[in-house]
Amino acid sequence: MNHAYRSKFHNAAIVVALNMALLGLKPGVQAAPNFGTNVYLFSPSSPTATIQSTLNTLFAQQNNASTSQFDTNRYAILFEPGTYNVTINMGYYMQVLGLGQSPDNVTINGALQCYNFGGESTENFWMSAENLAVVPTNSSTMTWSVSQGTSLRRVHVKGTLNVTDGTESSGGFLADSEVDSTVNTWSQQQWLSRNDIWGSWSGSLWNMVFVGDSNPPSGTWPSSAITIVTNTPLVREKPYLYVDSNTNFFVMVPALRTNSLGTSWASGPTPGVSVPISQFYLAQAGVDNAATINAALSGGTNVILTPGIYHLTNSILVAQPDTIVLGLGFPTLVPTNRNPAMVISDVNGVKVSSIIFDAGTTASPSLLEVGTATSSVDHSADPICLYDICCRVGGEFVGTTTNCVTINANNVIGDNLWLWRADHGAGSTPYWTGNPSQSGLVVNGNNVTMYGLFVEHHQQYQTLWNGNGGRLYFYQSELPYDPPSQSAWSEAPGVDGYASYKVANTVTSHEAYGLGIYAVFINSVNISCLNAIETPTNSQQVNVHDMMDVYIAGNTSGSGTSEIYHIINGTGSAVVGPGWGGTAYANYLWLNPTFNVSAGFDITGTNIAITLPTESWHTYQLQYKNAVTDPSWSNLGSPFGGNDTLESIIDSTAASSRFYRGVAQ
Repeated sequence: MNHAYRSKFHNAAIVVALNMALLGLKPGVQAAPNFGTNVYLFSPSSPTATIQSTLNTLFAQQNNASTSQFDTNRYAILFEPGTYNVTINMGYYMQVLGLGQSPDNVTINGALQCYNFGGESTENFWMSAENLAVVPTNSSTMTWSVSQGTSLRRVHVKGTLNVTDGTESSGGFLADSEVDSTVNTWSQQQWLSRNDIWGSWSGSLWNMVFVGDSNPPSGTWPSSAITIVTNTPLVREKPYLYVDSNTNFFVMVPALRTNSLGTSWASGPTPGVSVPISQFYLAQAGVDNAATINAALSGGTNVILTPGIYHLTNSILVAQPDTIVLGLGFPTLVPTNRNPAMVISDVNGVKVSSIIFDAGTTASPSLLEVGTATSSVDHSADPICLYDICCRVGGEFVGTTTNCVTINANNVIGDNLWLWRADHGAGSTPYWTGNPSQSGLVVNGNNVTMYGLFVEHHQQYQTLWNGNGGRLYFYQSELPYDPPSQSAWSEAPGVDGYASYKVANTVTSHEAYGLGIYAVFINSVNISCLNAIETPTNSQQVNVHDMMDVYIAGNTSGSGTSEIYHIINGTGSAVVGPGWGGTAYANYLWLNPTFNVSAGFDITGTNIAITLPTESWHTYQLQYKNAVTDPSWSNLGSPFGGNDTLESIIDSTAASSRFYRGVAQ
């Protein structure tokens, strides 16, 4: 090293040390990342009055359903580990995050709450809270009265949780969380709880789904609107920000979990891999565009999208395996040149979270595209994951797209998606032509799993599933409000409307649990739908469990006969307008999955291998007879748990003939 370079390096070190001293930092402690002006970072040393004043100002600005619902403000509020005596009222586009390695590292003494913004909570959208504990001081009760596009993740409520304030609400999503006392649902229409634990659960209205929850409520469909899946087959919890003891920032990528029950942090910090903030590009709205973001991504850097609106003349291209794209404070991507806002390549392990995709004024083929074409690439060991994704067609401004989300890749996991063609806001008059889109979700890939899928108001199928091996856990959908005529909204001549949930006739395996489809036809014409759900009827491995539909309102002339004729495939009672037309339920259509069981010699050529596809939340018992005329079946081995794959059991008995069956328990 020459003298001049050594001197320059020495001077730089002095400057760094001086800056650290001015910031009150110790050696080894980094300055906070530049998340931009719309991210508020608080520590236990921050004056409580300053924190509360900031929170009050944000809420006063963001709590008006008329002026705040479609504004351009976006905010994230971050709390370093410690205890805070504050009241956090949630408004539109507010995200509250604790920065501990465990939710209990950040404690809010007081309130974290959301109430209706003007008579009811059916428009309480776009807000979330994650990775913190709440000690509610209002009768030990936290109220979170929300609808679609919201989430509670990694939250520990040290008391009672009400998921409605008693007004109409249309939520919602709770994951990887603990509630010490009771969860009350009251007027909440539907809800998905995944990998949670609580003292007790009270209530069910239309469609409550529980997946991998440690203490699910009792009850059976449809006498109780409850669907219980014992274990979560496959999930990776959402990546999250945290700081270490020196307040250095990291993003934790939780480990993949199979057949999981309860929270990921019950026995200590969530297992996973920590990625330092230095491996992230911090994009800024108004500064960054697709070119700058793609330059970072192509170099192997992860991306944090800080709060704001990003107008994109080209697609953001996520092409490197295991890339993390983390939205902070509801960043919003708007394509402006007939392009998808984001395209994820057919690679392993990409994780995209907490982003709003707004349709532009010129039609895109999709707003989010996962894989550019169908392929045989298997991502099962490291799935592509999508978390807290919202798509809008209309609302803030006129918008159009063919589909909101198209999934071509295999082994994709979706965790809380709301894909919405706006029924109010900009572009909604005239409704049918104001913000057109065909479908919310199109799945072409195989073995795609969705936990919490909300799809509403699109003009053809709300969801079109073309891939095999699909799994759906919870579905909420409203048909389009606004068809101008029956002929404008018909799948084929003489076939009224489009099914909300369509599994293509070419699909041979599919499972769906807990589906609710609702009708609100606002025009003064008769509009009807033949089937709320359509699936192939000739496959033993296409099964739908726990379905319901509701005719809420319609035909404003007051004398019409609009209706949903059937729940699924020409079966199930009709619900008829013009006013409240009632609720119809289909119990289990196929009580348990019915699979073909095959048998043949194993690789030794001496034993028989009996093979059957299994699901992770079932236990199976293989049985046999030596003759068809035998009066009963005998068990072959012990019961075994499924794992969402083909499983083989060896029968070493040398019988001249034997008949096998599998029983799902």
